[in-house]
Amino acid sequence: MKRLEGKVILVAGGGGLGNGLARRYAEEGAHVVLGHNHPDAALEVVEGIAIAGGSAIAIGLDGTDEASIGAAVRLAQDRFGGLDGMHVNFAALSQARADTNVLEIPLDVLDATMRVNAIGYFLCTRHALPALIERGGGAIVYTSSIGAHTGEAQQVAYAMSKAAGHALMRHVASTYGPQGVRANVIAPGMIRHEKWDAFPADVADRLQGMGTARAAIKSRIASPNDIAALGALLLSDDGSYITGQVIRADGGTTLGL
Repeated sequence: MKRLEGKVILVAGGGGLGNGLARRYAEEGAHVVLGHNHPDAALEVVEGIAIAGGSAIAIGLDGTDEASIGAAVRLAQDRFGGLDGMHVNFAALSQARADTNVLEIPLDVLDATMRVNAIGYFLCTRHALPALIERGGGAIVYTSSIGAHTGEAQQVAYAMSKAAGHALMRHVASTYGPQGVRANVIAPGMIRHEKWDAFPADVADRLQGMGTARAAIKSRIASPNDIAALGALLLSDDGSYITGQVIRADGGTTLGL
């Protein structure tokens, strides 16, 4: 399918999931700008997209650096003539072990997590919106997590930051919907990304078990393409009447919530 034919899509955040998003959106016909905090890694992905016949370019993007976010939006406009959609996908994970509970988490860990996951998403939105409105409308998709819903005993900062993204999404959907802008959240569960095979076998098996234990689908956990397929729908004209939604792509893990 070519649901994104001719559209210009900025994927803000590469890595295990973001690389899969970029590849799928290019397969769907989009001109993709992949913004990554590791530009060399992003360049490798876009070279692969070009070999496969797609259209993509790479740029460095740091979710804590407003200038780099603005530069990525301008690159989409300068190279491809505008911006039709943005998928905001990065997250602060480097301090995940220190992201404990409300009584024990160091405040600098809370601050760092919120700066990337909440303020970074805000800054992406702030720069993308004028470009989308200038284009006559478009769509923003935010990657969240089922952790925003499940009330886990650990990673309180991560959960708070992801829930903040839901509020941002609803603000965008309600305020800028009359100007043709749609906004939605995808909340995945565990994802088997491209770095999974580098895990020791016992770690991979343990993660697989954790991912399927509470899910209704027991045969596997999600792949990046499961999330990208949903993202492609939300960014496309086929999703033109979907806005303001948090969609959980988790195999039924949060079925009862």
